Amino acid sequence: MSLIRRISTVGGFTLLSRLFGFIRDVLMARYLGAGMASDAFFIAFKLPNFFRRLFAEGAFSVGFIPLYARFLGKDITPESKMAANAFASQVLSWLMPILLVFLIIMEVAMVPVMFGLSGGFDGDTTKFDFTVELGRYTFPYLVLISLMTFFTGMLNAVDRFSASAFAPVILNIFMIASLLFFGETELEKARWLAIAISVSGFAQLLWVFIAARRAGLQVRIPKPRISNEIRELFRVIGPAALGAGIIQINLLVDTLLAARFLPEGSVSWLFYADRLNQLPLGVIGIAVGTVLLPGISRLLSVGDDAGAARQQNRAIEFTLFLTLPAATALFLIASPIIATLFERNAFTAADTAATGAALAVYALGLPAYVVAKALTPGYFARQDTKTPVRFAAISLVINTALNLALIWDFAHIGLAAATAIAAWINVIMLYFGLKKRFAFALTRHTWIAIGKSLLACAVMGATLGGLHLWLGDLYANGGSSRILYLTLMVTGGGLSYAGIALSLGAVKVSEIRQITRR
Repeated sequence: MSLIRRISTVGGFTLLSRLFGFIRDVLMARYLGAGMASDAFFIAFKLPNFFRRLFAEGAFSVGFIPLYARFLGKDITPESKMAANAFASQVLSWLMPILLVFLIIMEVAMVPVMFGLSGGFDGDTTKFDFTVELGRYTFPYLVLISLMTFFTGMLNAVDRFSASAFAPVILNIFMIASLLFFGETELEKARWLAIAISVSGFAQLLWVFIAARRAGLQVRIPKPRISNEIRELFRVIGPAALGAGIIQINLLVDTLLAARFLPEGSVSWLFYADRLNQLPLGVIGIAVGTVLLPGISRLLSVGDDAGAARQQNRAIEFTLFLTLPAATALFLIASPIIATLFERNAFTAADTAATGAALAVYALGLPAYVVAKALTPGYFARQDTKTPVRFAAISLVINTALNLALIWDFAHIGLAAATAIAAWINVIMLYFGLKKRFAFALTRHTWIAIGKSLLACAVMGATLGGLHLWLGDLYANGGSSRILYLTLMVTGGGLSYAGIALSLGAVKVSEIRQITRR
């Protein structure tokens, strides 16, 4: 229950962030639509996000947190916290100058970098120049968010999850304010939005810095030196950066192919579909990864392999209990969801159809993404960052091959399908890799729990089908009637799933009560 409470804490704040993100996306669809301004902004924002996921939330986190947790030990004492803070200070002395130098290099090289991301938009110089301009506004966000991740890693290692989980809300608040109060045209809105991103990075850094100080996590910036701990960190970060880079290249390949070979708007259709698909992934999957990595790192530091395996099994049960119905709903009612949330002003019915089709396909890979978040900490906590790299490389080759095979007949839907298939192949390799190397396996209890959740999803799918036949005219009326339609569909489907799942014992009522109280 302690594990589930921690996951629920992170997931709850992440859900709040995603709700603000939904408001942001609705406003972006309204003010930017799916054209030049939105395509340019999404690519400019993807650049710092690529390096954030590559380094800050990828290689750095999986290298730094287990080592920091090892200094803390299973039972945190003032002495162990002091030793951990000394190690963190050494890390910060290297992190800051590396980030600043990288920022300068990227700002100078923004033109060729953006050409690599967009292919030059097939000679559309106006659109390309605007993308370069926005990229220069958004990239400082990387430095600020990387420093924020440093402090959130320390907070998570001592089981302080709330401040770091709330930080993304700040980003969305700044972006919403920019959309509402700055700029008149689509281009002006996109320009102010790019500026707001970097400003929000400073606010997020300040937020977690204050939280770390209050938690007694104080660091200084000494002269950089190569200690044994720093050598070990660099040794772990190298393969982790390669693995995270391969994962992000998977995403960038989709963007590059959509921008180069598909009609205008394709980048935006994939973005909006992925944003909705990321909602359960962010709330559930990322919460699990955030909580598991420091937790099992501290267990493994004292040789408690059984305890670490028990936590992973419990996390997979709980996450699939929540993810499977979300994936079912996103697959079955993708277009009604898109139409209700986004179809207004610059976002047309044609955009809804294109985005809904991509969302339905993305949803097929959603469970794989979430389970991967529960499996990879099993490698990273043991300082094994090389094995996930091999699996990620295989997934990249498969994803790229499928992209090239499917894009010509299925356009942007083919790109989404390739991503989903590659995600399932990756999670299968991760599971059998853990089973072979570290004797980890899903228990009989976990398999039974997953089966019960799948059965409940089948009932939920039938319920949604029946409700659609009954409420179809309500959806066809458009306007506010669609809000009522979607509310009834989500409520009916959710109640049917919960009723069957609880009656089968997929989750205990006592656990739901404790999570709700938390």
